[in-house]
Amino acid sequence: MAIVTNYVTAQPPKWAENTVLVWSVFAGLVLVSLGLFFWERHLATGAPDGGVRPVPLGRIAAGGHSMNPPTVPAPVRGREAELERIGALVRGPGGGMAVVCGAGGLGKTTLAAEAAAQAQAQGRVVVWIRWRDDPDQLGQDLAQAAHILGLPESRLEEAHTGRVSLVDAVWEHLATVTGWLVVVDNVDTPTRVGPGSGPPAAYRGWLRPHGGGVLLVTTRDTTRQTWGPDADLIHLQPLADEAAGTVLLDAAPHAGTEAEALAVRLGGLPLALNAAGAYLAVPTSRHRTFTAYQHALEAEFADLLGADHPTAATDPAVARRVVRHTWDLSLDQLHSDGYTLARPALQLLALLEAAPVPRTLITPELVADATGLAATAATVDAALAGLHQYGLLRTPETDGSEPGSVAVGRLQLHPLVREVTTHTLTRPEPTTTWLATLDDHLTRAVDAVAGMPGRTGWPTARLLAPHLSAHLDRNTPHNFVGARNTLADLADILTAAGASYEEVSLRRRVLDAENDHFGPDDMDTQASRNNFANALHELGEHRQAADLHRENLADRERILGPDHRETLGSRHNLANALHELGEHRQAADLHRENLADRERVLGPDHPDTLTSRNNLADTLESLGEHRLAADLHQQNLSSFERVLDPDHPHTLGCRNNLANAEARLAEVGRRRRWQLPRRR
Repeated sequence: MAIVTNYVTAQPPKWAENTVLVWSVFAGLVLVSLGLFFWERHLATGAPDGGVRPVPLGRIAAGGHSMNPPTVPAPVRGREAELERIGALVRGPGGGMAVVCGAGGLGKTTLAAEAAAQAQAQGRVVVWIRWRDDPDQLGQDLAQAAHILGLPESRLEEAHTGRVSLVDAVWEHLATVTGWLVVVDNVDTPTRVGPGSGPPAAYRGWLRPHGGGVLLVTTRDTTRQTWGPDADLIHLQPLADEAAGTVLLDAAPHAGTEAEALAVRLGGLPLALNAAGAYLAVPTSRHRTFTAYQHALEAEFADLLGADHPTAATDPAVARRVVRHTWDLSLDQLHSDGYTLARPALQLLALLEAAPVPRTLITPELVADATGLAATAATVDAALAGLHQYGLLRTPETDGSEPGSVAVGRLQLHPLVREVTTHTLTRPEPTTTWLATLDDHLTRAVDAVAGMPGRTGWPTARLLAPHLSAHLDRNTPHNFVGARNTLADLADILTAAGASYEEVSLRRRVLDAENDHFGPDDMDTQASRNNFANALHELGEHRQAADLHRENLADRERILGPDHRETLGSRHNLANALHELGEHRQAADLHRENLADRERVLGPDHPDTLTSRNNLADTLESLGEHRLAADLHQQNLSSFERVLDPDHPHTLGCRNNLANAEARLAEVGRRRRWQLPRRR
């Protein structure tokens, strides 16, 4: 076979052509690389004010994940004050560390993302790092952030070869550069941040407040002990009603006008608001309005907000976005940290009402009796402290209006935390066992308060009151009388404490239960109706009080007769209510009738008789019959001096009433003389 070779005159060999091409490409790549390197250095260090210029976000990546802030899909509502605090720190001349903290579902990440967007708009370099429960990865991410901000490769190489500490090299550089914001999101296990063990408060680890820019951390850990004295703690609370309603309207603008009412029902929790808004925005959803969704929550809570997500147990990122699961992350963390009673304590609190609970109710005995778990004062204290640390439990302050209130500790769950816990968390024992134990300890708590001297038990009594109605419901009918007596005993304490609002609630509940259990003609029912009316009277609800006393008077006259002491008591109370309503003539007639009957049945010096005479005199004063009123007070004073003694408080009070009546009588006489026409 002939071999034909073609030659091209004056052309170089093929290998030479390839060599030139390779070198040309290589030289081009070198030039591009050098250009990018110096451009990055220019961006990082070339700002005339010594700060940094923004780096194109598409280039910020490390460890196989983006370091760009997440986008905020909707306007951030109700967080203006928090954003301004972060913004002021970012704009300020120095650096620092801000910690956005609070329970799951409050929108910490959203707030940080909005703050990052605002910082970027102001020309700051923003780096977003997501905590992955891996201190080594956090170190790599922060080193990359420092490199983006101008940390030389040579310094990183020294750290990688062990000649210098990487964490120190990173923070030494970050201290020299201004104009940056680094966000470390979801640091819910701060003791693992490292390097080494212990909380970040020592400021020797990866999270420090000593940079020339701002380090922004989001976390569920709310304690100053964790984050140290130099961190600016921004403790998120649920959204205010108006802002929360606006969040719903943003998501579902066609769902009606009752957004704020639904927002209140959801406790202003952003995660729940977003879930409800997303549901209502779907055209195929069964409930299409805010009102319909709110009504559906009563029967379908487990489906709407308590629904299980199949991957939440294995993917924390999913768990954070699901109302049912978001608090499981905190409870799991507490359990792994050794707070084994945190979850049971939360479950016990969830069985009570949404109102504050006296701290004294959650005892080691209650926890042990309900759960079957070993409990000591120290382990219960630790469990409650852990729940508080992760924002699942609040300790609301008192307003100082009740005596001794400052000394009474109180615990309260966010209403949605309580409701989700009630619907979804399983217990090691049947719920009925827990409730029976809880009822037993509620009875003990009321007995303990009743045995406290003076006013010392009053603040605790006020805290117990909202939790007693359910106690009566659960014990009807098998232990109705005992539970009824517990409520009545607590109501008596509240009467002495002047806690009329709390007392009225209990009195109404007892009356309704006795009407159902005993019937309206039972003497216990009539006594409860009388007590309920008196509590309404103290609240100024005199018309309702008068109607109840009139009903009681008719029933007692029919059943007990007109001269029975309870009948006389009802007539007396009706007269007092009418007096407060300004119906003085009718009140005086009833008091006069009652006085005559009590003098006849009980005697002229009986305490009830003396009370009727005093109240008749007061009513006559209101009618302007001052002479008759003074005569009655004089008669009463003589009886008090004879039955008691001249210095007894009742005697002194009666003498004061007589003096006032005589003074008014004298004043009326002077006015009448002044009004006489002059004689000519």
